[in-house]
Amino acid sequence: MKTIMVIGSGQMGGGIAQVAAQAGYSVILNDIKEEFVNRGLSIIEKNLRRNVEKGKLNGPDMEIILGRITKSVSLQDAALADLVIEAAVENMKVKAQIFSQLDVICPEHTILSTNTSSLPITEIAASTKRPEKVIGMHFMNPVPVMKLVEIIRGLATSDEVYKTIEELSLEMGKIPVEVNDAPGFISNRVLIPMINEAIYTLYEGIATVEAIDNVMKLGMNHPMGPLALADLIGLDTVLSICEVLHEGLGDKYRPCPLLRKYVKAGWYGKKSGRGFYNYNS
Repeated sequence: MKTIMVIGSGQMGGGIAQVAAQAGYSVILNDIKEEFVNRGLSIIEKNLRRNVEKGKLNGPDMEIILGRITKSVSLQDAALADLVIEAAVENMKVKAQIFSQLDVICPEHTILSTNTSSLPITEIAASTKRPEKVIGMHFMNPVPVMKLVEIIRGLATSDEVYKTIEELSLEMGKIPVEVNDAPGFISNRVLIPMINEAIYTLYEGIATVEAIDNVMKLGMNHPMGPLALADLIGLDTVLSICEVLHEGLGDKYRPCPLLRKYVKAGWYGKKSGRGFYNYNS
């Protein structure tokens, strides 16, 4: 495996592209608009430059890493990839369409993986004629910092493909954990109900945003509170995962009405400038 294409240059896709390039792979960073790709590359450069300032990386190595990343605004470039990691919006229709196109474009040997945080790998794989080569790679945010990768097998994922992705994850400096295909996998099946319950405590007027987050930080030793974490993930993404869990696992995962209200208002969290906290100032 030499070339990895990452589809989506946002927070997750850009982070995945960075760690792949740092691991020595040629990376094709793809998005629907060149301005999105340029924005993703600028964040990667900013991250690497910060590492240079901290003495974790030297300047020449930073340039080598950046030189491994090429820009793309066409899915046809996937014809050059040995592995595709899709990090597009958390929407089954969008992902199925992307995988259907990739199945036609990519060489027979290419592995197709998705960074989905909750959607079923088996259903995504069903949009291709190579379900044995489809697998989930759920990275944690922020990707360059967090060590975990959930590797999710679909119903037909081959042992060979699993082993390849496990080894790749280790080369990227990650710790892979094997997970079976179920709504929310492990991470979000446990995390999202906590975030949703925190939103309910705000919705019911039990405490302020700051108080809720302080209880979890100071009382439970969490590095950040659940509402701040929701803002970092993106409230639209939190809602999407909630809905997948609700549909797949029942009523106890029903999204809080306040979460729906914020998403309808365009308050997505840090990326939009407003969520449970105001980032515009």
